[in-house]
Order: sequence, then C-alpha cells, then structure tokens
Amino acid sequence: MFRHVVLFTWAEEATDEQKARVVTELGKLPGVISEIRAYTVGADAGVNPGNHDFAVVADFDTLDDYLVYRDHPVHQAVIAEHIKPILASRAAVQFVF
Repeated sequence: MFRHVVLFTWAEEATDEQKARVVTELGKLPGVISEIRAYTVGADAGVNPGNHDFAVVADFDTLDDYLVYRDHPVHQAVIAEHIKPILASRAAVQFVF
C-alpha cells in the first residue's frame, strides 16, 4: 500500500465557510477517483499548540494509483480553487506501508 499524508495550516483570514468547503470538495474525490482505497480528512483537534490546522490521509494500492490522484484534474481544481486561496503552509509525506 502507498500512503499520502498532507498537513495544511490555514491563513488567518480563512473563513469557516472556506474551510468547510475544502472538506466538502475533498470529500467528493473518492467518488471521482477510483484509485483511492481509503481517504480521511479532518481538522486538528486543538489538543497541542503548534499543530497544523487540517490533515488529509489517502491510501492507494500502488505508487501509480497515487500519481493518478495527484495529477487528476478534479483534485487539481480543488487545490487551485479551494485550498491555495486560504493556505498559509503545507507539509506532505508519501510512504509505503
């Protein structure tokens, strides 16, 4: 299996509506991109200071399946239209498990 983990910190001016829209739009991806095996998104629980604000964990059978997701036009549109406009920082890692 191949796992993709991405962490976002939102810009201070990001609204609750914009953040909710990210959840909605990302939530549509498993129905559009069949290569996704498991997909979890969520806001930080606020337990520890200094954490990122939001996480995405996505699992794929293969690296090639991840690349389909990464480059998929619907995924790229969600990034361009909903994530980048409110993004302060991003961290990501991909690994085999």
